[in-house]
Amino acid sequence: MTNQSFRPRRSCLYMPASNARALEKAKTLPADTIILDLEDAVAPDAKDDARKAAYEALCGGGYGRREMIVRVNAKDTQWFRSDLEQLATSAADAILVPKIQTAADIVEISDLMDQLETPKHLKLWAMIEMPIAVLNIGDIARVAPSTRLATFVMGFNDLAKEMRAEQDRALFTPAMAQTIMAGRAFGVNILDSVYNDFKDPVGFEQECEQAKIFGFDGKTLIHPAQIDIANRIFAPSEDQIRQAKAIIDAFNDPANAGQGVITVNGKMTERLHLQQAEQTMSMAEAIAAAAS
Repeated sequence: MTNQSFRPRRSCLYMPASNARALEKAKTLPADTIILDLEDAVAPDAKDDARKAAYEALCGGGYGRREMIVRVNAKDTQWFRSDLEQLATSAADAILVPKIQTAADIVEISDLMDQLETPKHLKLWAMIEMPIAVLNIGDIARVAPSTRLATFVMGFNDLAKEMRAEQDRALFTPAMAQTIMAGRAFGVNILDSVYNDFKDPVGFEQECEQAKIFGFDGKTLIHPAQIDIANRIFAPSEDQIRQAKAIIDAFNDPANAGQGVITVNGKMTERLHLQQAEQTMSMAEAIAAAAS
């Protein structure tokens, strides 16, 4: 059975909840995750209508195996409470909250979700897009086991704005490393920020490759044209799957019972490589199941 922690999140596409055509289009797209946006993509005077549209779309279904997330408005806005109250009874898998700053924010929101008696499966995702959030990232991740926190989503557009910096990805390398280490330490998934130029597939592919090397689970997207590239890059390759299967088979061989180090295809292989192989196979199985 595939471990739920390996649910594919290679491609996580933002779609404005105020756009009825976008909501319908999302049902046909091969994205692993759809993020219905009530925040940046929605004008202030359209917030209430967008919330209602997101709720109706989720209740109406038709999105298949896709993971459905709603990015609500920040907790200090006039819309946050209404967003949470209405979505509490929807079929969303998680809410994504922007402008998270401290561990106390996570605890407060998670407690409110409990008070509203939202289903236990409704998780909390946190945008990491404020300088103070990066400085507090260890403490924020630490509360995950006792709250609904499940995923970090990097937001470099807002982070650059807050830092008064240019959009230079090299600038965010320390923030990426800190967030990934904190997430892995406490079982939190991590998604990379968006790539703003959807007409530049070469640059997008390079950024996806870097994100995979760094350890991100997938990438957030702004346009359907980016889905196929993200799905391909964040999936295990055929060679990786073959090697993973060979490692698992070798450790399952009775001749290697109890061994900590064995040789597989001419290479020294330890039990840590077995764990990595099992992760690769779990992801491959999850992707295959989602495509079926």
